[in-house]
Amino acid sequence: MEVRALYGTATPPPAIRRIEKGRLRFDLVDGNLRSICVDGTEVLRAIQYLLRDRDWGTVPPLIRDLRIDPDRDEIRIAYSADCIDPDGGRLAYAARIMVRDDSIDFTVEARAIDDLRINRLGFCVLHPAALAGHPLRIAHGDGSATTAVFPALIAPWQPFTDIRTLVHQQDGLTVSCRVEGDTYEMEDQRNWSDASYKTYARPLALPWPYAIAAGTTCRHAVRVDVTGAQRRPLATAAPIRITIGPPIGTMPRIGLVITPDTADSSVTSRDALCDLGVQDLLLSYNASAGDGAAEMKGLARAVSGLPHRLTLECVIAATGDLDAELSAVADQAKRAGLQLDAVAVYPAPDLQSTPPGSPWPACPPPADIQAAARRAFPGLRIGGGAFGYFTELNRKRPPLQGLDFVSHATCPIVHAADDLSVMQSLAAIAPILRSARAFLGETAYRLGPVTIGMRQNPYGARTMPNPARERVPMAMVDPRQDGQFAAAWTIGYAAATEAGGIELLTFGTLTGPLGLIGRHGRRPLFAAIAALAGCAGRMRFACVSSHPDTIQAVATASAVIVANLTAEARMVVVDGRRVALAPFAVATMRMDRDLPPTR
Repeated sequence: MEVRALYGTATPPPAIRRIEKGRLRFDLVDGNLRSICVDGTEVLRAIQYLLRDRDWGTVPPLIRDLRIDPDRDEIRIAYSADCIDPDGGRLAYAARIMVRDDSIDFTVEARAIDDLRINRLGFCVLHPAALAGHPLRIAHGDGSATTAVFPALIAPWQPFTDIRTLVHQQDGLTVSCRVEGDTYEMEDQRNWSDASYKTYARPLALPWPYAIAAGTTCRHAVRVDVTGAQRRPLATAAPIRITIGPPIGTMPRIGLVITPDTADSSVTSRDALCDLGVQDLLLSYNASAGDGAAEMKGLARAVSGLPHRLTLECVIAATGDLDAELSAVADQAKRAGLQLDAVAVYPAPDLQSTPPGSPWPACPPPADIQAAARRAFPGLRIGGGAFGYFTELNRKRPPLQGLDFVSHATCPIVHAADDLSVMQSLAAIAPILRSARAFLGETAYRLGPVTIGMRQNPYGARTMPNPARERVPMAMVDPRQDGQFAAAWTIGYAAATEAGGIELLTFGTLTGPLGLIGRHGRRPLFAAIAALAGCAGRMRFACVSSHPDTIQAVATASAVIVANLTAEARMVVVDGRRVALAPFAVATMRMDRDLPPTR
């Protein structure tokens, strides 16, 4: 299958150089180290040198003069790189990487060519999310040390600060990672659905953006040392299997979003919406940004005569009389003829994330907003939580007494947008659901919108422009929305919700940048979501994949939906039947049984 059909763009994934020395192995990608393994076990997900602009966008480096010189004792890697931020500011750096049988030294010396205003410059070291609960020892910059574990439930704030060295235990190995050149701290990136714990330079409590004067030089370094012997037996080649387990509840309802911008095109695509078969529509309305009667009427036209359950997602300014604000919205909905089933209200001050150490913006108490919503919309279910991501919900947990349901969105390209990182994000969904349930209890839980592209940037002034349709973090337009990649990722996402007990799983829009229909008709994602919508409300069965990073599946009594999460063709055994899957393919197998076979 051609590259464009898989990824929605003719640009292939970046070239990967596999580097092996002794029992160490990693991939060199765009000058950074990925998938760092010892005897086949991933001990670090990445060591990356990054420049973040004032909107937290990643400035891509232009790499030149790459040299890889192996000899008997070590492999020496060197290159130069140039960065230009969106304001035209330039940074140049030289990287040196020394690889030995049990160690890696990665050093960068950077020089600002122009005055820069940035949010971050330095290394990010990613420990894989699979280390949750593993022992960890932290040596701090002040000479003290802490013994701990990687957090199991997702930590809302930095679990560790003032980091100089991290030493963790894993499968008989002891892995030491020393960071130099700045003050480092760790955040639990599973908040954003990254499947990693990130140790990064410059604490978030310090002011940002910050200035670097032209001519300033910076030196950063990371050293990794490994001791011990691999305890876990290496995986052997075997068929990939999906094993169907016992019943685990029902499949969630499936929903889509309609925005004022997509309302008219949703009307003209009414037949496609009916073919899709989703049960819910989330009507997005931002009163704080100027949406008014015209936008409400547009939403009403888009859903007129449809049988779907309707929820109004309403952002209010929350700067004055809450009753007046919400009554005005309710009056507009009534005048437009909207027959709503629920309303989710979000105050505008909470749309922008509040980083650790920063003061919370002025905002009415959540309980006051919930009470005003009930007065304005009597008889409707009232929801809240976070317009943004689990990060925002985890850091500002609402009182549950006044809510009928809680929701939040997810987006896998907040920090990285390469294909591997996006697929790896699926491993963070189950921890998100477990962590949410820990404080939500039995409160109804709605998840979404779930999209690859970013619908709103809580961390900067805008989503990143992407006119060339590349793989860009924090961009609303992501080319993979057009490709088979998005279909496979979506089925993998649904599979990851298995134990979450969610009521509703909402994806993107019908049309537009986050849509299921593109310039050339229905995208592959359309069929994937239609298959999930056909399973909604049915008894769900547990699915266990022998290679969860490669193949995932969703099972009901009548169908199993299987997705290949890789760019390679795979043969899979599903409940005893062999299925050939093309790269990023999705296949639906019809089943006819009440219970899975006894094994």
